[in-house]
Amino acid sequence: MHSFDEYRELVNSHLTDYIPETAPKAAILRESMEYSVKVGGKRLRPCLLLAACEFAGGDLDQALPYALSLEYIHTYSLIHDDLPAMDNDDLRRGKPTNHKVFGEDIAILAGDGLLNSAAEIMTGEVIRYADDPAVMLNHARAAHEIMSRAGIRGMIGGQTADVKGEYEEATPELVTFIEEHKTADLITAPVRAGLMLAGADDTLLERFTAYAHDIGVAFQILDDILDFEGDAELIGKNVGKDKDLGKCNYVCVHGSDAAHEELHRLTARAKAAVEPYGEQASFFTELADKLEIRKY
Repeated sequence: MHSFDEYRELVNSHLTDYIPETAPKAAILRESMEYSVKVGGKRLRPCLLLAACEFAGGDLDQALPYALSLEYIHTYSLIHDDLPAMDNDDLRRGKPTNHKVFGEDIAILAGDGLLNSAAEIMTGEVIRYADDPAVMLNHARAAHEIMSRAGIRGMIGGQTADVKGEYEEATPELVTFIEEHKTADLITAPVRAGLMLAGADDTLLERFTAYAHDIGVAFQILDDILDFEGDAELIGKNVGKDKDLGKCNYVCVHGSDAAHEELHRLTARAKAAVEPYGEQASFFTELADKLEIRKY
């Protein structure tokens, strides 16, 4: 398997290749889409998809369009999340948010464009393999996995609970729903989709789904911790937003100590899920450890 940095380099070197060309009269739309895609980021989700596919013996060339589609979906969600009607952020990864550069109207359309492009790319890949029903089915399953976990029963549902959830009314059940869907679904999706592209068996899917779910929830819990304790310069955006907006998050409901304990517990459980694969799964266990101690 490749290293995380190698996967990230592959993603970055093809980052805008799959963004469709626009008509001259809509050129600003592509400019806006590219701005947010290229502004930086961990590339966690596309790298997870590539790693899962390669782990299961799949073809990275077949996986790359899905990895980039996932990054486009993630970027669209951030563009919309930063809008005044939602989190109202001026900075993203240390640079002005999309709507601060292009205006709210174009930012909304850029988000729409990235989401639609992702669907267009993936369905195009399904069609590409129409002559090989087994491969085509793997691609169709992967595309459906990504779009469903990004949808109203996944990320969008979690975001809805997040924007409507208020600290005064927060419950552990509400926080769990937000953590699992707002963030963890779009971390589980790449792992499962990558395995599906490789035709992985049910046991592999089950164990790695457990792994992905736990690092996904842990990822959001650490985001909640960093919103209270993080360094704004390192994070690249203002901290304390959840508290300022009266939103509920894990720290608000359970406290900082409990949040740190749960972060560690989930990380350990994620690693245990893939322990049967031993050294072969070292990419995933090492990544879980790195995510637990990230500062941004």
